[in-house]
Amino acid sequence: MSEVAAVNNLVEKYHQLKQEIGKVIIGQREAVNFTLLSVFCGGHSLLIGVPGLAKTLLVNTVSDALGLNFKRIQFTPDLMPSDILGSEILDENRKFKFLKGPIFSNIILADEINRTPPKTQAALLEAMQERSVTIAGNQYQLDLPFYVLATQNPIEQEGTYPLPEAQLDRFMFSINLEYPTFDEEVAVVKNTTSSITQRVNSLFSAQEIVAIQQLIRKIPVADNVIEYAVKLVGKTRPNSVEATPLVKKYLDWGAGPRASQNLILAAKAHAAVHGKYSPDIEDVKAVTLPILSHRIVKNYKAEAEGVSLSEIITSLF
Repeated sequence: MSEVAAVNNLVEKYHQLKQEIGKVIIGQREAVNFTLLSVFCGGHSLLIGVPGLAKTLLVNTVSDALGLNFKRIQFTPDLMPSDILGSEILDENRKFKFLKGPIFSNIILADEINRTPPKTQAALLEAMQERSVTIAGNQYQLDLPFYVLATQNPIEQEGTYPLPEAQLDRFMFSINLEYPTFDEEVAVVKNTTSSITQRVNSLFSAQEIVAIQQLIRKIPVADNVIEYAVKLVGKTRPNSVEATPLVKKYLDWGAGPRASQNLILAAKAHAAVHGKYSPDIEDVKAVTLPILSHRIVKNYKAEAEGVSLSEIITSLF
């Protein structure tokens, strides 16, 4: 199959995929779109929203529709790295044997990721970046595709541990889930209080998703689009000549080079699912907010004056 035909096929499958997910997830179109884009790019996503907005259900439904193995890890203060990665035990022959932990799956739901101490959060770092884990000096490769889809509740801060910047940077998207509209909430209540349950059909195999990730990387990008993305990220750095007045006034830290890489990858995926064979500047703009929002750090003045990250990011355009 040629690359053009593969992109056309992806557009068709993408619409089918959204219809399948729409059987269970009502509304949250932006969250669904960005979650699927991160899957097609091979990236991880952080889902942020108050309780009851179907964060966990969204991840579960996406894994069903994609036909991938799914494991849920409930992050708690007493969770240990070995509870995620696995551990070595002595077998009956007095030899060490490695028991795989739940990390050995295609999709990992890291539920309430900020409720566990930094030592346990750090257990995910190698898996997220290298797609492997190291236990007792032995390296084990994870099955591809591999994604971490983490959830976080923005309200309760008691008993939580803020994610370190190194960990946040490994998430491709930070996706905010909003409250449903009145009509959407009515539909949610109707669907969830009856005896009828919707079944989601699996549309992909693991091999097909890996092939889509390879296709996305083959999509050509014009130099001016890459330069636009790099300049956009450069503008978030307060010490940069390109920084906007809002950035200089309200930011402590800007985004690193990984943001530029993710902007181009996500723009490629955004273009492909909309039937375009090469991304333009509009595709970069469409994915900027969820890629930059967790990579820039506001200062005290921004907090005191109630300036939002979205305002600062919008000023970059």
